[in-house]
Amino acid sequence: MGLPHERYLRPRLYVSLALTLPVLALAMGPMVAPHFFHGFEPRVLAWVQLVLTTPIFFWCGAPFIRRWWKSLRERDPNMFTLTVTGTGAAYFYSVFAVLFEKHFPAIMRTDHGVPLYFEATAFITTIVLLGQILEQRAHSRTDAAIRALMDLAPATAHRISADGTESDVPLDAVQPGDLLRVRPGEHVPVDGVLHEGASEIDESMLTGEPDPVPKRAGDRVSAGTLNTTGSFVFRAEKVGRDTLLARIVQLVEAAQDSEPPIARLADRVSGFFIPAVALVALLTAIAWAVWGPQPALLHAMLNAVAVLIIACPCALGLATPVSIVTGIGRGAQAGVLVKDAAALERLASATTLLIDKTGTLTEGKPRLVAITPAPDLSLSSFSSREDALLAFAATTESASEHPLARAIVRAARERGLTLPSASDFSAEPGFGVRATIEGRRVFVHRAPPETAATAPNATLVAVTIDDQPAGTLALADAMKATTPAAVRELQHLGLRVVMITGDRETAARAVADELKLDGFHAGVTPARKQELVREHQARGERVVFAGDGLNDAPALAAAEVGIAMGTGTDVAMHTAGLVLVKGDLQALVRAVHLSRATLRNIKQNLFFAFLYNGLGIPVAAGLFYPLTGWLLHPMLASVAMSLSSISVVTNALRLRRVRL
Repeated sequence: MGLPHERYLRPRLYVSLALTLPVLALAMGPMVAPHFFHGFEPRVLAWVQLVLTTPIFFWCGAPFIRRWWKSLRERDPNMFTLTVTGTGAAYFYSVFAVLFEKHFPAIMRTDHGVPLYFEATAFITTIVLLGQILEQRAHSRTDAAIRALMDLAPATAHRISADGTESDVPLDAVQPGDLLRVRPGEHVPVDGVLHEGASEIDESMLTGEPDPVPKRAGDRVSAGTLNTTGSFVFRAEKVGRDTLLARIVQLVEAAQDSEPPIARLADRVSGFFIPAVALVALLTAIAWAVWGPQPALLHAMLNAVAVLIIACPCALGLATPVSIVTGIGRGAQAGVLVKDAAALERLASATTLLIDKTGTLTEGKPRLVAITPAPDLSLSSFSSREDALLAFAATTESASEHPLARAIVRAARERGLTLPSASDFSAEPGFGVRATIEGRRVFVHRAPPETAATAPNATLVAVTIDDQPAGTLALADAMKATTPAAVRELQHLGLRVVMITGDRETAARAVADELKLDGFHAGVTPARKQELVREHQARGERVVFAGDGLNDAPALAAAEVGIAMGTGTDVAMHTAGLVLVKGDLQALVRAVHLSRATLRNIKQNLFFAFLYNGLGIPVAAGLFYPLTGWLLHPMLASVAMSLSSISVVTNALRLRRVRL
């Protein structure tokens, strides 16, 4: 049983905050401004605190009380066990003190009456509510990511009946075996096999690669992919929840549901601290009942409760949230957006970085990297054969929206080339583009597969003029300028950097060798990406996955930490725990430094949170009473709580100046 939704917790936070402020003023006021409160009867102030704190504890803190009871029933102590035990002890002790003040021994009294701890109950409940709401906001983005994935499939399909007529039908009416038409610019509705026609399909949502894939009769097409050119007919094979797109959605849902709850440091500390405190409180009660002064039972109860109160410092509720909030702010300054606070803790202990290639290590868009004209190419209107070949290719491709075509045209413009006039443009889907330039027939098309070995990390485009080979253009997804240095620093920080890509093995190997990566996986599908994350985790590795595309969403959700590029898709950014604003790997390096600094800060805060109050436990138990007559004086408790809280806040603020 987890905590309820943020919409349920938020009203409780507002009420708790509104009631806590006057409780703090009434509790601390007589000590801070005694002259102002001089005319108020202490009994009246005590009753007002009781009335204000009761709804905070029982209504605002109800979700925590249920978690407390569950932890006791299942013998699984956590932060809520310690928090509710402390706030409950403070609340019920204070209620008892208000109702039966006359029965308290003189040593327990002050000038303001019997000490009360309503403010501790109210303040801790408010702080923990705030922390839980911030955590739940990070997880609430899962639904948006899944909806964005589902929106890739069109709502209707163009079905061709047996008599050749075409009609639009809802997607859930499509059956395996139906013939469906897909026009240019439309998404493929279901999985199937191309039956008639040819085209080039943008499969970047599956592979992450920017280049559209030529498709001809007999080739498979997948739901959600984009038809860039040409109209074709395909036969439906897998529909509904059986499509590849639907399985990607299922993978994201399953990964989110199976993600283990963050093992908070406070929970781990509570696992041994709670039994120790309970044992000390029990021994305190027994010792005072047997050897204490009269009334022995009252002394036993009060001192046992005092141990529970001092053992639950206010700073415990601040230790993690203050560091996390400060770390999130520091990360934003450094271009690292933290969407899931738990991701900061997990990133600090990560051992393996699985990283997507396209758009993460590389720019994510093809650029012209080489021009190789044929030796006998003669185009006298240009100063060089390279410029002539590029100009003729760019003119032919100028009417095309193909990513490679745009890259060729952009390269010609960057060189300042004046493109010649052309006529008779025609596109052959899946083959290439033709035009007539200066009376010559130009055909621009992909180079044959056997030529790929000459440029393993590039896509080759062939140009023929008057049916004679005129040369080739090599286009590649350029490496980001900051990638090599960032990879080296990540490895220096102790991370194994392994690349995952849908690209062919020769291209992946060339990138891996260039960057000196610790490994790579090529030709990987979205489902396989998530499987690889699981396989690395099964070997005991703590995995970070960094990517930018729809195809990365299942892996981002499955990894201990998902990191998305800010230049990537909305689905990737919704699914990830951290977002690198500029898509720069140097920001990932800063994220690792930030994570480790924040976790170190949290550990220090927990130390401060328990130090002062841990020192107060022997006093609360009455260990020094036989020698000095000391018991838990309210001023001592107040100083201990104040010092621990001040130490935690001051230490957390140091994160604002940490070097990343």
